[in-house]
Amino acid sequence: MQAVGAIPKKKEVGIIDHPMPTLESDDHLIIKSLDVGICGTDREICTFVYGDPPKESDYLVLGHESMGEVQEVGSAVQHLKPGDLVVPSVRRPCVFDYCAPCQAGRQDFCSTGHFVERGIKMSHGFMTEYYSEQEQFLNFVPTSLRDVAVLVEPLTIVEKAMSQVWPTQSRLPWVKHKNANGGPSGKGLNAVVLGAGPVGILGAMKLKAEGFNTFVYSRSKAPNPKSELVESFGVPYISALDTPIEGLLDQVGNIDLVYEAVGVSTIAYQVLSILGLNGIYVFTGIPAPKAPIEVNADTIMRNVVLKNQVVIGTVNADQSSFISAIKDLDVFMQRWPESLKALITKRFSIEDSQSLLLDKASGIKNVISFDA
Repeated sequence: MQAVGAIPKKKEVGIIDHPMPTLESDDHLIIKSLDVGICGTDREICTFVYGDPPKESDYLVLGHESMGEVQEVGSAVQHLKPGDLVVPSVRRPCVFDYCAPCQAGRQDFCSTGHFVERGIKMSHGFMTEYYSEQEQFLNFVPTSLRDVAVLVEPLTIVEKAMSQVWPTQSRLPWVKHKNANGGPSGKGLNAVVLGAGPVGILGAMKLKAEGFNTFVYSRSKAPNPKSELVESFGVPYISALDTPIEGLLDQVGNIDLVYEAVGVSTIAYQVLSILGLNGIYVFTGIPAPKAPIEVNADTIMRNVVLKNQVVIGTVNADQSSFISAIKDLDVFMQRWPESLKALITKRFSIEDSQSLLLDKASGIKNVISFDA
């Protein structure tokens, strides 16, 4: 069958003849790929700065943002059946019994670094016609989300971030309001999202849905397709070309939360320097290696101490984040259906994969569709 892979030794990217999967054990399923999103991680792997094939292979099948349909189930599978739509998680636990996070099913906090990640590290990804996976790493998706379920994995980034933000901020009477379910609400609090890529836009939707006064701060001058999309669900878009860092506070007020989704250290640290009293800052971006930058370290350090600030880094996601993402996609579909669908710029065939991975990035979220 066809798959899209990177061959590190040859520094080549293209369509590869990949073996059909089999049921490796009783708890495995065979999944037909329907949609696979292309993200910055895939494109970076294709520059060969990282990305490791499995030991027995000289190539790595790409793709970790996936939605597929169950085709066949092993005899021990309990909750899924043929025809069900599923989204797979990405990271798999390490094999060491002394790694408490992995033993507890929290491989997103693996303490050994010997985890594997599908489509990224030591395990083939999902940009292929079919794949095999254990039931515990698959998440059921209702058919009503068929057109947008490929966005689940990037949405898990903010889901995991917020699962850390709320408990951390319980250190103070930060939340004065509750949502309809009795959970915490961001009503009355100001949040800034850095970056207007898919992760940033989904983060803005999440924060808006949670009640925050949400703003997106990005470089490109408005109007542009991303600014129009952001504003279509009621979030102001602020261009860094129009509003320098020092002017951001005039438009936002005290910044209670920053969700960084831009991966550019210069802008990230500049905004960190204006984080508000008792604020919390979440880093999600992974900048490419570059020359060192100048940082106003004294100001940042003074603020963190004197303003009781918190800085959190977050990577990958656990099963609860996938479950939350699926629930929130349903919320977004009910509130902003056209905006959510517009996040997906276009669906392409596998024949277009090489240009999508190697040429200059365009659009917001491009998807390889195997269901054409």
